[in-house]
Amino acid sequence: MPLPRPDLPRPRGVLAASAGAALVAGLLVAPPALADGDGPELLGTASELGVEVPTADEIRAAGETPISGRWLVEVEGRPTLRGGSKAQAAAAQETVAERAEDAAIPLEVQETFTSGWNGMSVTMDDADAQKLREVEGVRAVYPVLEVAAPEPADAAPEDSYANEMTGVDQVQQVDGLAGEGVTVAVIDSGIDYNHPDLGGSGVDDETKDFPNGRVVGGYDLVGDDYDSRAEGDPVPDEFPDDCGGHGSHVAGIIGADGEVVGVAPKVDLLSFRVFGCEGSSSTEVILEAMERAMDADADVVNMSLGASFMTWPDYPTAQMSDVLVDHGVTMVISAGNEGEAGLFSSGAPGISSEAITVASVDNTHRSAPYATAAGADRPYAAATGAPLPPSSGELALRAAGAAGTPEALACDPADLPAAEPGQALLIERGTCSFREKAVAGEQAGYDAVILYDNAPGVVNPTVEGDPALTVPVVMLEQADGLALQDALAAGEVTWAWQDGPTTVENGTGGLVSDFSSYGLTADLALKPDVAAPGGSIWSTLPLEKGGHGSMSGTSMAAPHVAGAAALMLEAKPDLAPGDVKTAMMNTADQLAWSLIPEEGHLEPVHRQGAGMLNMVGAVHATSRVETSSISLGEGEAGPQEVTLEVTNDSDEEKVYEIGFEDGVATGVPTTNPAFYEAEASTSTSADQVTVPANGSAEVTVTLGEDFGVDGVIYGGWITLTGTDDDLVVPFAGLSGDYQALTVLDDQGLGLPSLGVSDGAGSVLLDPEGGHTYTMADGDLPYIAYAFSLPVERLEISAYQKRANGTLKVVNPSVGTIDATDHLGRSPEPELYAWDGTFSMKNQKARSVKDGDYVLEMKVLRPLGDPENPEHWETWTSPEFTIDYANPRQPGTR
Repeated sequence: MPLPRPDLPRPRGVLAASAGAALVAGLLVAPPALADGDGPELLGTASELGVEVPTADEIRAAGETPISGRWLVEVEGRPTLRGGSKAQAAAAQETVAERAEDAAIPLEVQETFTSGWNGMSVTMDDADAQKLREVEGVRAVYPVLEVAAPEPADAAPEDSYANEMTGVDQVQQVDGLAGEGVTVAVIDSGIDYNHPDLGGSGVDDETKDFPNGRVVGGYDLVGDDYDSRAEGDPVPDEFPDDCGGHGSHVAGIIGADGEVVGVAPKVDLLSFRVFGCEGSSSTEVILEAMERAMDADADVVNMSLGASFMTWPDYPTAQMSDVLVDHGVTMVISAGNEGEAGLFSSGAPGISSEAITVASVDNTHRSAPYATAAGADRPYAAATGAPLPPSSGELALRAAGAAGTPEALACDPADLPAAEPGQALLIERGTCSFREKAVAGEQAGYDAVILYDNAPGVVNPTVEGDPALTVPVVMLEQADGLALQDALAAGEVTWAWQDGPTTVENGTGGLVSDFSSYGLTADLALKPDVAAPGGSIWSTLPLEKGGHGSMSGTSMAAPHVAGAAALMLEAKPDLAPGDVKTAMMNTADQLAWSLIPEEGHLEPVHRQGAGMLNMVGAVHATSRVETSSISLGEGEAGPQEVTLEVTNDSDEEKVYEIGFEDGVATGVPTTNPAFYEAEASTSTSADQVTVPANGSAEVTVTLGEDFGVDGVIYGGWITLTGTDDDLVVPFAGLSGDYQALTVLDDQGLGLPSLGVSDGAGSVLLDPEGGHTYTMADGDLPYIAYAFSLPVERLEISAYQKRANGTLKVVNPSVGTIDATDHLGRSPEPELYAWDGTFSMKNQKARSVKDGDYVLEMKVLRPLGDPENPEHWETWTSPEFTIDYANPRQPGTR
């Protein structure tokens, strides 16, 4: 199967969608058998429970995509906010740049960072990254990652249900809290400060209304035309307006005061724009925005963005987040929208240990544009990338096929019934992409395509592509789609477009959204921290985009919590960021398992954190558990004792009963996780704890597991139940031995494998080897691979075959031709390309000669000991030949 190749040799080039069908086959494998007896009970895999396990095509843009030629270089020495000096940090960076020049590593410094992170962003040849890591004074070299701009969804009418779900409405009305005197920075696509709900005049003019009484400051770091994937540098200016929509929607959730009333309608907002009108941003731009938010004295920073699957907490944006928290800034970050992609799917900066990382819960109600058909209103979501649906007119509805049949999916255009004028086509979700279905319907002559889901929930689809669709495409919930299938089976059905929206109860309201990402972090820390409404949220949009609209995502859940943090800081200005986080987590309400809510199980703790935000409890709590969450790590060492300190700030003694609740556990494979009913082994030093007035008391709990299997992520909540209030502390761990789990995943493709360019931009797998590479025009040896877990270290070595048949290591002074630390789980198969060069210990570059070679890939399992051979996985390629088409001098580059 051909796999599109990266343009340049790169440790983590991404394979593209042509691998999708085979990838899904690889994902849908059976979970491992567990020990007999009283161990975990399998409840089903994600795919068996109705999760639409995404193809590589659907998740490619979400991953930690490195931007070619751009790197973040961390240097020795402390940044200023960690006790260093700006002069010393700058001198350390200059010294590294000079040493790189001496080592013949051409690089150009783009930005320098000295406050929260000591390092610089540089442009250089990707092949030089390994050389730069060896330069004295370099602590680490990280790829600059592309951060995708979330797409705005279509509009729906105002509702206040989200504020009701968390008790925000009560603390607004009863306590009079509105966020006054608190400043929240929004690092996003900008804010439409012309919007009347955000302090504007209502006149769409970028240079007007900034700053105003609500959006009091900020900066545009990039300009309208910026896209990290395209050539061209950012073009900053003084006006952080929003032409994308996402940032205005986020800002409205935090603090709109008009037609929309946000969580904190009197808060001051700062706008730091890191996205252009279209396209993506990068982690180097985001680092600069974080520094600016710090310098602007923000009390709270909201970051509804991230690089998914980058789950190592040492990534620079996560490090910077921790520094800001240490200096009094409450950081609130979205958990990520890759829940359907499985475990370890969150990302940086949300994996910051000190930040409040937020999962999404579906709104109890949703409002949407609608049509009438078969005697009922049918609310829909209009697909991004297709024309807006009309507000009037009728079409005859026709089904692509009977529900549950291959024809209903419309993945084979040949199966479609021929269209007649004035018809719309009804298509079931599944197997192929939304765009493929829509294109098939359009090409068959239908005037509209009506998709419907194959599982409960609300989906905002995209059918973007070239060429653009010319007919409207909308998405119905499953129940409406099946009702129309039944009606069509009985007779004719008319689809009538309607003007304006309708509001309906959301069947998944109060449950974790299907898109919300899973933890843990790569080092097994518990994330996310809390959950908040993020599915189907109505808020502000730029005036040029209609002024108001509905979006879904953890991007919408994070600002709800950021606004809530502002309310808490208004009520208690002396709260430190850790106090805000602890109060929110201690008082949260646990959520039912979204996949089978009627069974009485609780959502995995590594997907909901402490639970749903409870603002009445958080604002009025007079007791707290100082440890807000417990990360147990791997279980090989046995149960752990944890001492909890309970503090009572009231004037009356309090007594709490100690108990435990378990969440659903998850197991490998990470891409299609198995779900288990699995009780942690728990005990406590006392059944209750008495906490004196204005005092503290301790209780010791013992937590662990005895599942008899490696790799089950389990956990739950320690509960402290009192007469007047309840507290919880979430905990999570991984059973058995983390390093016993397999990292190199064959993905149903037989990976790892050698690959060969087909000369047309794709790579063919070559598992048997034997190919002769010319090392010209993309004819390079490729390794196709996939990581099922985060990786501690990746090393790639090359060996030349001697005349006597033995192998001689290329680059013996270093031992490798490339090496990288701390890589995330692969969202899809990836490619490594070798151009025949390597860097010696003195940083001088060399090229191999013509001859026969093999490549070796070694991965150190997460948290593994590099001195323990059992913690490494090794794959050795079959033999191949290098015969340069353009001979070069031996030993040169």
